[in-house]
Formats: sequence, structure tokens, C-alpha cells
Amino acid sequence: MKEFVQLQRPSVGDQVAVVSPSAGLPGLFPWVQDVGLERLEAVFGLKWKEYPTTRQMDSSLEDRARDLMDAFADPINKAIISSIGGEGSIKLLKYLDPKVFIDNPKPFFGYSDITHIINYLWNLGIPAFYGGAIMTQFAMQSTMDDFTVEYLKKALFEKGEIELRHSEMYNDEGLDWSDKTNLERQRKQEPNQPWFWDGTSDAEGILWGGCVESLVAQFAVGKYLPKDADLSGAILYLETAEDLPEPWLVQYVLTGMGERGWLDKFKAILVGRAKAWEFDKRNTAEEKAEYRKEQQEVILSTVREYNSTIPIIQNLDFGHTDPQFLLPSGQLAKVDSSNHRIFVTY
Repeated sequence: MKEFVQLQRPSVGDQVAVVSPSAGLPGLFPWVQDVGLERLEAVFGLKWKEYPTTRQMDSSLEDRARDLMDAFADPINKAIISSIGGEGSIKLLKYLDPKVFIDNPKPFFGYSDITHIINYLWNLGIPAFYGGAIMTQFAMQSTMDDFTVEYLKKALFEKGEIELRHSEMYNDEGLDWSDKTNLERQRKQEPNQPWFWDGTSDAEGILWGGCVESLVAQFAVGKYLPKDADLSGAILYLETAEDLPEPWLVQYVLTGMGERGWLDKFKAILVGRAKAWEFDKRNTAEEKAEYRKEQQEVILSTVREYNSTIPIIQNLDFGHTDPQFLLPSGQLAKVDSSNHRIFVTY
């Protein structure tokens, strides 16, 4: 099993860095970013430092790479948090100096397109947290989700094994950031479906994975993928983004993994609750349920072509819906199929 460094955690009163390695949306919606930073102080007791490109749209790849490396290299920063995801951060990786991260490993938070940076750190043996962005979870309209706050606090300040729980309610319908009055509104909450569990074996392994759309780019580029041997005994985690991809895209990614022999290497697969509504795809409740059902079925049927016994757990509370727990990439996860329980090491 691949070895990972043990990270120090921040303490209340410490400084964390806030960066935008992908999209500079804090420059378009500074009032949203500001709410997230205020919550970082008020709810978590952390000081923050933004870097030059954090609020710049269309900043150069070189400048974003510089900010990310500067954030890691500064000994005052005890963690690094992404403001938001976006697209194209895989193009940033060629400008990164691996020695900076190896010499200064720190907790790093983000998801979606930030998958590329999390997996870059994974290849260097540095854990990271999949989840928790300033403009989304920290700046949630009206108030932060208690469920999310609980797991953010554990990820930021605690070490050890914790159990992942199921949220009774969920949200995947956003509010327009351009309307400042929406910051006072609460998002629509809907009853959450149970976890969908298929498979009876128990499993444990190091977590690797990310956003499906980002993994498409990872597979196309190839050079940033982990070594096959490093994935032996790992646990795969997957989720889809706000693009609401058709089921065939998820099928193709899993087929690619199967043909590589990876679906025989993984010990379990964890799948995040699929976002099924977006501003340009305002699906009804029935349409959302059908979208999720189709994705769940194609994941199950595709994996089962290659592995008939691996436990597959879907509709988990991570990814592009809220609330969310954070998954510790590069850390141990345990799947207890007998009791339908999941544990991870923060």
C-alpha cells in the first residue's frame, strides 16, 4: 500500500491560505467570497490570507501555480483552502515544483476541478481533503449546514477514525450569486434517499478518486495518473459535477478503469450523491430521481462486468450537493458491509 505523510492540523487562531487554482470567481462575486471568509473566522476561529490571483478571473497558469506554491511554502499557513473549483486546473500542474509540496506538506481542501491538485498531491504521498470550498460550503446562503460544519471541524482540527453518517435532508438547487439578497435566503431542502449498498464483503484501503469529469481529463493526459501498483488495495471515490453528465460518460470512465485492470485492484467504490439540477437544467423532482436512478444503475452494471463482489455504495454525502462530509484522499477508509457503516481516518 502506498505510504503517505502524516499532516499537522491547524489550531484555533492559526492562519490558513485561501487560493483559486482553478476559477477566479471571487473576483466576480466578492460578496460571496467575503461571507465565506467571515465564517472561516466566526465559525472556525481561523485567520486567513488570500493570494494575488484568488480574486482574479483569467489569471495566468504560471501566476496561479506560483500562488499555490507560495501558500504551501509559507510556514505561517497551517492549511490551504480553495475558494472554488472551475475547469482546466490540470493545465496548472506542469508549472508546479513537486519539491515545494514535499518539503511543506499541509492539509489541502477542495473538490470538483480541484481533483487534479488533490491527485497531484496523492502521487507525492501527501493526503488532502475532498470537499469544503470557501464560496460553496463556507458561504452557504443563510447559514452553514450543521452537518458540513461538523465534518469540516473534524477535518481541520482532529485526527483519527470517524464514522461517515447519512444526512436526512439534502440540497442540489442553487441560488443565483449575482443577486446579493440571495445570501439571506435558505436553499430548498429535500428528503434524502438512503445509501444504495451493493455487495456484502468488508473492505479497507487508501482513498483515491475525484470528480468524474476531471478524471476524463486525467485519463486523456495519462501522465498524472497513479502507478497501477499504488492503486492495489485502494478504495475508489467518484462523483459527478454540475454539468449533469449523461450516464454514458460515467460508464466510459468506469470501463476505462476496468480495461486497465483497476476495478480488480480497488477494494470498494464510494459514489457521491449526484447533483441533478442546474440553472440551465431545472429538472423536476421526478426528473431528478430518474437521473440519479439511471446513473446508479449504469455504475452498478458497468462495475459488475469486471468485478462481481466489490462493495459499491452510492448516494453518499459528498460532492456537488449539500450538506457534505469530507473524504480524506490518501487516508484509510473502512467499509463494514455487514452493518452498512463506513469509517475514514482524518
